[in-house]
Amino acid sequence: MFLWFVPDAAAPADRPTRMHGHAFIGTSVRVRLLLYTSEKGMCGTLMSHTDPTAHPQFNTSRLTTFLIHGYRPTGSPLQWLPTITELLLARTDMNLIVVDWNNGAANVNYFKAVENTHTVADNLTAFLEKLKENGVSMSSVHMIGISLGAHISGFVGANMNGSIGRITALDPAGPQFTGTLLKDRLDPSDAQFVDVLHTDIDALGFREPLGHIDFYPNAGTDQPGCPKTIFSGSSYFKCDHQRSVFLYMETIKRVCERKAYPCESYRGFLDGLCTSCERFGDAGCPVFVTKYRVEVMIWNKAARWGRLTVKLHGADQEAVATIDHAAFEFKRFTGTRLLAQFDKDVKSVMKMSLKFSTGNVLQPKNRLRFCESASHL
Repeated sequence: MFLWFVPDAAAPADRPTRMHGHAFIGTSVRVRLLLYTSEKGMCGTLMSHTDPTAHPQFNTSRLTTFLIHGYRPTGSPLQWLPTITELLLARTDMNLIVVDWNNGAANVNYFKAVENTHTVADNLTAFLEKLKENGVSMSSVHMIGISLGAHISGFVGANMNGSIGRITALDPAGPQFTGTLLKDRLDPSDAQFVDVLHTDIDALGFREPLGHIDFYPNAGTDQPGCPKTIFSGSSYFKCDHQRSVFLYMETIKRVCERKAYPCESYRGFLDGLCTSCERFGDAGCPVFVTKYRVEVMIWNKAARWGRLTVKLHGADQEAVATIDHAAFEFKRFTGTRLLAQFDKDVKSVMKMSLKFSTGNVLQPKNRLRFCESASHL
């Protein structure tokens, strides 16, 4: 039996630009806008820059989100793009516009790519003006910028006089932007709300705060799981920087609660000095790893220096955290407050076990005699 069918006459899905192998020598700026909606799923539609109404699936009453990538030395495909696109569309009903400026971002000369960010921003500004003419509220616009894309978002926001609803900056690029004037980089005035995630402040990212609220997971540097030596190849240079995208995707999934605490320094945070969220009032800390503040008191006559391993025991699960970033001094009848970070949330803690270690094999072993311990969320 033969089955005959007529192929779908609709145009094939538009995809982000795939560059040729020689793209690293330099490319001219060309901005493509790819529209994704829940109706068409992962099938992107190449948008007109001058007539948004030419695309019936674009709904002016929806939230409009722009996703802007960063520097692409060779123009290689964005491996994370399909995943974040799918997650965003599943999160809420929106117009998701992927800003493809691979032509312009692909260049072995990073400085040229930085120069091109202004051209991309001017292009997007003109497009936003068209959206305004067609009834789109700027308050409903959310720009998500990665690396150079974060500063592009800032330039667009400044051009729109800060009327854009929100800018989310994922590890904004540091080189060529650090130490510049506000007009030459992202800043809080570029949108009604600017939130920033810093993951590589000691290399490719921007160290100083840039938004209304700035998150520094793991102090904004040396992300867990990333290579520690140059022998790992290119991953050594880009892993921390790219981790911002994957952390952001985890927040979209909302599989587990990630909470951030306001603190003057990362050391203060690790020492358990920043577990209060009073400055946020009734809203509490921004949810952004399960942490417990552990308070212990000993009755040893002499002070003890060392580190603790904390184990939480629940009805059907356990979680272990080693507090080893510094040796702590434990004094008799004096409470010592520590912050323990766990890889899972033990919902109902039935028992807590503590293990003390001096970390010094040359000295005799000392025991820590606890007279009181407590844990608090």
